[in-house]
Amino acid sequence: MKSGRPLAPLLDSREDGDPMAHNYLKRILNARVYDVAVESPLATAVGLSRKLGRDVLLKREDMQAVFSFKLRGAYNKIAQLTPSERAQGVIAASAGNHAQGVALAAQRLHIRAIIVMPTIAPRIKVEAVRRFGAEVVLFGENYDSAYSHALHLATEHGLPFIHPYDDPDVIAGQGTVGMEILKQHPADIEAIFVPVGGGGLIAGVALYVKALRPQTQIIGVEPSDADALARSLAAGRRVALDRVGTFADGVAVRQVGQEPFRIARRLVDRVLVVGNDAICAAIKDIFEDTRSIVEPSGALAVAGLKAYAAERPGNGALVAIASGANMNFDRLRHVAERAEIGERREILFAATIPEVPGSFRQFCTLIGQRNITEFNYRYAGPAAAHVFVGIQVTEPGAAGELLATLTRAGYDILDLTDDEMAKLHIRHLVGGRCPVDDELIYRFEFPDRPGALMGFLDTMGKGWNISLFHYRNHGADYGRVLIGMQVPAAERGALPQFLAGLGMDYQEETANPAYRLFLR
Repeated sequence: MKSGRPLAPLLDSREDGDPMAHNYLKRILNARVYDVAVESPLATAVGLSRKLGRDVLLKREDMQAVFSFKLRGAYNKIAQLTPSERAQGVIAASAGNHAQGVALAAQRLHIRAIIVMPTIAPRIKVEAVRRFGAEVVLFGENYDSAYSHALHLATEHGLPFIHPYDDPDVIAGQGTVGMEILKQHPADIEAIFVPVGGGGLIAGVALYVKALRPQTQIIGVEPSDADALARSLAAGRRVALDRVGTFADGVAVRQVGQEPFRIARRLVDRVLVVGNDAICAAIKDIFEDTRSIVEPSGALAVAGLKAYAAERPGNGALVAIASGANMNFDRLRHVAERAEIGERREILFAATIPEVPGSFRQFCTLIGQRNITEFNYRYAGPAAAHVFVGIQVTEPGAAGELLATLTRAGYDILDLTDDEMAKLHIRHLVGGRCPVDDELIYRFEFPDRPGALMGFLDTMGKGWNISLFHYRNHGADYGRVLIGMQVPAAERGALPQFLAGLGMDYQEETANPAYRLFLR
């Protein structure tokens, strides 16, 4: 993707008819960022290094005052304004992190700031902007709408507009991240992985790093549903996406900036595109190494680094920029749900089981002592049953071996690990009404330790026919199971003794109104 042109013209002079004398290296060296930013640590990720078999370092921009690198470029831009420009105040458009950077910069410089944010902006970011004293205007359902409205207000009120990425002073401020990385790690670096939204960060990092260490690769990382830079580089021109996903909202940009794209075409070695499950796995990796929870865009670089390391074994040092930690708490549930799949440590599949005595128990026996993460089943008729199962896998090839074993045993198996509808919806919809009249419903709790669920299944399989089974491992210390059993009226007298012999806490739910409304 590089043109092979010399670095000097791009770094130190006019180019391509652009009227601005960029002189980026000088701009980065003289950037005013340390009035608000700290030199964030470049820390070894011990767990990731061990897992990948090479040195992995995290540039901890999530530790800045606004939990993001964005304050660097925002402050540097505002600090370059003339006194008369500052006196008018500033305006910006942002979904969150840039907004906080502008708000903090304005607070430190004692000037007015108006931030236009889309109505979908995470609440945690909106409240943070207000805490820094900025005026928040919520407008539009996406960044583009907020951006257009901010430009309108800037013109109407004569306010300097602080662009989040398409501005030389902003790019230079972000470039100080690259400057710090080389200062903190004097030894060779094989590659630096940079999250990409509008492109300001990767442009600034590439400008500085390529000037001093041209052999170090600069690799951008984008989500698969917001890959504007990857598509633009492939097309040789800036491409505007029709729509972008908002899971990694910090990089949810339809089109990269004009100036960042000009720089990226010459200095960025490669752009990797990763899925949301891989991002969730990277969030977990970072947490396990740092005990910090980064936002999805903050984990992008690690997700790309892992993909790179998997395809290119070696021993060169790899650096990932953990760019932000403005995570919505309610998003953690989704992250935890998908992290194991993203790491390929959980497999989801459907199995069709004959409705004959002993088939359910035989199925459980074949699963063996593997850790079950999810088990959903609902009786639908006398011929066959469909089971939705999640299994934790720890060794390469273990998933394939299990599915092959079940297939050889005569079960019809459907791998759902990469089926988005199954992961998002079907797993929660397994159920329905049961065409039997002798069903009883019980809710059980038992200590959730390895093998506990299989022991429970084995015990229950010796009793009456199971018509409903629902279990999901949520990481709690107790496993919770909802189970339905077909117990004829003549046999119900033996049920209390059977249940007492299980040694587990249980509660009958046959009269539960929710059960009767949706499952009876």
